[in-house]
Amino acid sequence: MCTGVRLLSLSCLLALLLIIPLPESSAEFSESSVGISPDKAAHYIHAVIKANRTIYSQYLVDRLNEAVGLNATENWEQDKTLPLPVQFLLMSAEQVRSQEVGLDYKLMSLWPINENNGPATEIERDGLLSVMGNPDEPFNWIVKEGKRVLFNAIYSDRAVAKRCVSCHNAHAKSPNKNFKVGDVMGGILVQFPVARVAGPDDAEARYQVLPEVLADYIHAILEADRTIYTKHVVQRLETEKVSYASENWWENNCLLLPAQFLLNASDLVQSLRLGFDYRLISLWPVNPHNGAANEFERYGLESVAESPRKPYSGTTWVGRRPYFQAVYPDQAIASTCVSCHNAHPRSPKHNFKLNEVMGGIVVSIPLGQEVDLLALPGLDKNSDD
Repeated sequence: MCTGVRLLSLSCLLALLLIIPLPESSAEFSESSVGISPDKAAHYIHAVIKANRTIYSQYLVDRLNEAVGLNATENWEQDKTLPLPVQFLLMSAEQVRSQEVGLDYKLMSLWPINENNGPATEIERDGLLSVMGNPDEPFNWIVKEGKRVLFNAIYSDRAVAKRCVSCHNAHAKSPNKNFKVGDVMGGILVQFPVARVAGPDDAEARYQVLPEVLADYIHAILEADRTIYTKHVVQRLETEKVSYASENWWENNCLLLPAQFLLNASDLVQSLRLGFDYRLISLWPVNPHNGAANEFERYGLESVAESPRKPYSGTTWVGRRPYFQAVYPDQAIASTCVSCHNAHPRSPKHNFKLNEVMGGIVVSIPLGQEVDLLALPGLDKNSDD
């Protein structure tokens, strides 16, 4: 991801994509080439949710319960324990809703402990039944809500941790008490608005999501999970002297640092080979691997450090493929972030303050198909840039 990067405006990208041969039926509607299909957008969104859910359930809930007896309970604040995985997801989803970016998601089940987490409509029930029978295929549909068109996708939610199984099987309000690890326990519903793109006739009309909007959705999830984990897990348990976060979390049987939580989830997403990715980067990285990989990322980090209210975004070439990339500010939202970086012997900066921009999260979304860069007009065939 760090070689052969060329910066292009979105209008320039459109002009270049017009050169790429297109099917005759879509030749007059090439602007949709820079949009993302709703089903692909939903795959990206779900991949981020699932990765964070897996890291939390396996690396924290199951591991710490087995290693040091730190449990996850419904009354986690009073009990001084970890939130249950379902509570972590619900808190994250609520925070994403509060950002009002248009994205919504929730956990549902045909056997909910809380009735509010059951299917709200017949089509949601149908979707849950569908993913029960075919867990590897999401159930998709589109619905109109006022002036908005909403794309919906239900993905299977499997029991990825022992604690998920034991909690549901032992809970007094659980309608199903014989779950096993790996079973489909319910589904995750992802919902977001889509734009209609006209075709030569109504039969060929289709829907899409702009890449900058999809990047906002992905970042909203990352920011929400990062906030929930940092404030309600790390800072709270450190304050209560129950546990602590360390870069040697595996050896010390403790909590992952917030940066490690995000980076481990990012690795899971990249292992799926969906084409998109996200990284935590900084102008002052403790680990040099987390520095800016190219000029775009460096400019982005400088931009969000100076103006953190909006992301730095643009269209770039990575190798032979165009990407939409956006750098979002990553702020020190808790005192534990500040104290860790300021005290670390490998930190290039030791005077961070609470709420200061410490780095950025870069989201990269592929656009269109691979092309031969040297065949495009306006690019120097002898250039190494």
